[in-house]
Amino acid sequence: MFKFIAKRLGISAVIMLISSAIMYILTINSGDPLKDLRESTDPNRDNLIAQRTQWMGLDQPWYTRYWDWLTGVGGCFKGQCDLGINRSGQSVNHMLGLAVSSTMRLVVLATVLAIVLGIFFGMMTAIRQYSGFDYTVTFAAFVFYSLPAFVFAVLLKEYGAIRFNNWLRDPTISLVTSLIIAALFALFIQAMLAGNKKRRLISFGVTFAVLIAVLQFMSATGFMNDPTIGIWLPLGVGVVAAILFTSLFTGTSNKRTLYNTLGSAVIAVLLLQIFEGQLWEPTWGFLFILLVGFVAIAVALGYFTGGYARRSVIWANVWTVCSVWMACLMDFMMRYWSDYTSLSSGRPISTIGSETPNFRGGDVFWLQFTDVATHLLLPTLSLTLMSIASYTRYTRSAMLEVLNQDYVRTARAKGLPEHTVITRHAFRNAMIPITTIIAFDFAGLIGGAVITETVFGWKGMGNMFKVALDQVDPAPVMAFFLVTGGAAILMNMLADITYAYIDPRIRR
Repeated sequence: MFKFIAKRLGISAVIMLISSAIMYILTINSGDPLKDLRESTDPNRDNLIAQRTQWMGLDQPWYTRYWDWLTGVGGCFKGQCDLGINRSGQSVNHMLGLAVSSTMRLVVLATVLAIVLGIFFGMMTAIRQYSGFDYTVTFAAFVFYSLPAFVFAVLLKEYGAIRFNNWLRDPTISLVTSLIIAALFALFIQAMLAGNKKRRLISFGVTFAVLIAVLQFMSATGFMNDPTIGIWLPLGVGVVAAILFTSLFTGTSNKRTLYNTLGSAVIAVLLLQIFEGQLWEPTWGFLFILLVGFVAIAVALGYFTGGYARRSVIWANVWTVCSVWMACLMDFMMRYWSDYTSLSSGRPISTIGSETPNFRGGDVFWLQFTDVATHLLLPTLSLTLMSIASYTRYTRSAMLEVLNQDYVRTARAKGLPEHTVITRHAFRNAMIPITTIIAFDFAGLIGGAVITETVFGWKGMGNMFKVALDQVDPAPVMAFFLVTGGAAILMNMLADITYAYIDPRIRR
């Protein structure tokens, strides 16, 4: 494996060197970096042209400028990176740090959500091929996949922020609106559930009635302006997560796993009650330690009481307590929601930027967290829904191909439980093509979602690349190339290593 990695790194270094030279030549020949100054009527124009010429080295041949950039990049191996300056004299190192930080906040969350949800829905549609759930998810996936990114982002801005903020001034829900929302959601829920027509009809009726009651209660109490639930949110999420992950990893017929996951959820909720005082004004370090404690308890409980399905029980426990931890974050955001709404002039869902400039509640942890979360909401949702569509389709196709293989039929003929056949035999082999897609998508998204960043005014990698290319400014463009090219190499190498983990035949 070491020899393989070393060989890949050597080949990648040569490719990066050749590609960087081509990229540099194309960038500096894509236009005139002094065009705006040549057309300027500023009396100081000649001095500005001379200054920019000096900063960009325009009086030197291209190979000298490229060599200077390459020498600066070589300093990264000694911890002294120098990516140059842009045409305004600003350090590209500083620009790149801000852009990468902004993009990673947006991309990592969107990618993780898209992978988890896309693979889950893809598996379920393959298992329930040609069912109502399959048709519903497939239709939704095609809709989201076919919508252009800029159209989807603009629609989210209009209806998810502007009109939603207007509605929050008087957040009442009419009975007709409640009936429509409840009917659509109930249709989706009954399509998700397997069973005969009677069971699906009962599911539809119960979901329809409960949702109408909930929506009317929210309308009557003004819940959207003060959505405080308290400890009931983590507890409810813990119970639902326990049942969900039990059914996924071992099946609900395995009572030992169900008791384990429910126990893990209850212990996590009790710990939240014990540390509630510290949670009102925590630090990220404390929240991380709390999560690690949850995971440690979940692993220990699964290890000592999991029985023959110990590994599956541990994973079910871990996902359950992680869900409780995330529900805790949501709970405290909701407790501070009314304060944040008043600080944001009654318009809490942001349409532009990654944070509120000069935010007055920045000294309170949960207000600052809510501000960042509301700015992340729409661009993350835009990227996630479009990515979920592709992951769902790819996973469904890969699973259907694997489910028809002889070794899957043999596993079923031997009497193995269906969840074991799906998770250990079918899904593991279906993950090989999905791993390739994940590696390429994640590497591509690190380069920035240019359209989404433009629509939402997000100053990330995509925006930095677009502005630098428009200005014929090679230093930021090459910094963008360095990060995205390095990410592509790293993710492809991780994909190759993952292949060996998933399929033992590849190791040999």
